Amino acid sequence: MTKRKFPANAVIGCAIVGVIVLIALIGSVWTPHDPLRINFAARLKPPGGEFWLGTDEFGRDVLSRLMAGATSSVWISLTTVALAIIAGTIIGAITGFARGWTDRVIMAFNNALLAFPGLLLALGLLAIVGANKYGIILALGLAYTPSVTRIVRGTVLSLREREFIESSRVLGNSETYTMFRHVLPNCVAPLTVLATSMFGWVILSESALSFLGLGVPPPAPTWGNMLASARPFLAQAIYLSILPGVCIAVALLGINLLGDAVRDRLDPRMRSAM
Repeated sequence: MTKRKFPANAVIGCAIVGVIVLIALIGSVWTPHDPLRINFAARLKPPGGEFWLGTDEFGRDVLSRLMAGATSSVWISLTTVALAIIAGTIIGAITGFARGWTDRVIMAFNNALLAFPGLLLALGLLAIVGANKYGIILALGLAYTPSVTRIVRGTVLSLREREFIESSRVLGNSETYTMFRHVLPNCVAPLTVLATSMFGWVILSESALSFLGLGVPPPAPTWGNMLASARPFLAQAIYLSILPGVCIAVALLGINLLGDAVRDRLDPRMRSAM
């Protein structure tokens, strides 16, 4: 027997994502310093000594704020992806199975939403619901739901006429039972790939919204609002902008590597090519 070798992108992606999730979990219960505590005596201290990654313009520990920001970013991203996947799966399954005018009306509205960039749609929704943690989750969840709906609907349409679906109907099973027992389990693979990619999209979108001042309101730290607040101090303390930028870049790198590995594993065409 030969040992199965895991691709390098899977190993690196899992390692990076695992470290980020671990930091987020630790940051939710413990940080080296209070990330909200203001200490003007320690204002703009460079990395080293008591403050490993330095302090910001209010004397707050940058490491503690990065850890707390990781907690916010990971929690918002996971919740948003879960909301989009659940809502998109329900709508896509209904439209794919119902067909007829129900499918045409819902997909016309869905395609209209897809015409807007996700970030632009989220900006419009945040203007209505307000800039806060739950507003971001709702806005980004609704912005990415149309993509999930389209994927699920396409999968359902390709499956509903297959032989095993017809056999389920011949056996007298209801449409609802057939959908939950035979159709939706076959949507898991494409949804897993989409959810992995969407996790990275949401982190980037949340950071962009926070950078624009429409994310989690200060003084609560996020990587995006830390970048925004560091702009006036580029000459004095460039580390204030480098550190959250590196966190965002590394998180996206790990998620993209993991997403590529998941796609290669679950896509039959990729498996046969490999």
